Amino acid sequence: MNSEFFEALALLEKEKGIPAEYLLEKIKNAISIAIRRDANAEDNIVEIDPAHQRFYVAVRKQVVEEVEDPASEILPDQAKRYNSKAMVGDIVEIPLETKDFGRIAAQAAKHVIRQGIREAERGQLLAEYQSKQFDIVTATILKIDPKKGNATVEIGRSEAILPKNEQIATEELSEGQRVKVYVVDVLATEKGPKLMISRTHPGLVKRLFEMQVPEIYDGTVEIKAISREAGSRTKIAVYSKDENVDAVGACIGPKGARVSTIVDELDGEKIDVIKFSEDVGEFIAAALSPSDVLSVEVDPEGTKSCKVTVPDHQLSLAIGNKGQNARLAARLTGWKIDIRPESGFYGEDDETVQQKTLPEDETGSEE
Repeated sequence: MNSEFFEALALLEKEKGIPAEYLLEKIKNAISIAIRRDANAEDNIVEIDPAHQRFYVAVRKQVVEEVEDPASEILPDQAKRYNSKAMVGDIVEIPLETKDFGRIAAQAAKHVIRQGIREAERGQLLAEYQSKQFDIVTATILKIDPKKGNATVEIGRSEAILPKNEQIATEELSEGQRVKVYVVDVLATEKGPKLMISRTHPGLVKRLFEMQVPEIYDGTVEIKAISREAGSRTKIAVYSKDENVDAVGACIGPKGARVSTIVDELDGEKIDVIKFSEDVGEFIAAALSPSDVLSVEVDPEGTKSCKVTVPDHQLSLAIGNKGQNARLAARLTGWKIDIRPESGFYGEDDETVQQKTLPEDETGSEE
């Protein structure tokens, strides 16, 4: 029996990647608990030696002149069978024969191995996915809820839910389609690791740029901030300490190849790559791209608010459709932006610009 038991443990370690030491510790504890329950022996020893394929199981009893509790006490003449020098007050170990604990051990081992396999697999899966947190994984669409629009996806050996509100509004997912998703969080549950995934998170854009732009991956170019309205437009601010490196050009790539790949992955979402600057005026002006900016007046009271002047004919461009360009610029920079035309006169269609554009809580950091 011992030989088969240890061979089974070795096979589990090889096939499932579950350390034999992990299972042995669980089995020892289970046998000890079972002996306490079935043999009423609270004080017991369980040792398993895989090197010599040996079990040693014993109960401990105190030597007494008169036995009141047979489960924990033993008379001197009986104790001497196990220790010839045993005296009243001593503790003796009484080895259990295989026939005495074999059934208990077999049941306990079977239960623990089943449970251990489940726990170890869950643990391995959790560790595997925790290493993917704040990263991109490829998911296969299994099915889409026709009512709620949530998509069930397969990621490796697990399934996850991509909620409707975490999907890019402009894209239509279909069964069998493979898409890249961003792992926002990994939760440990009784049923295994639960992945919280998204296609709308700014972190998805950040990781896509890291994958496409070697200069970002190696640290030559740094992503300073991202603001995103998924499916519509993203602004990303990049910077390089190396004066010889064009951070914006590196992200766009030859003939726009790098940024085009990312745009395709995001179902045509527009991406503005902006040069970050420590100079607040320069940064805010760049953030309002593609509009030209004539001047940026920073509030001297340090409220992180500014007045931006743009050419009259570019007022609508600076604001963007429904204020989107100005809104994204405010989020990207973290500044309150008040956009004004050069002439000082607002057209009838531009009344919204008189309201200051406030940066929202989303500053672009994905973690």
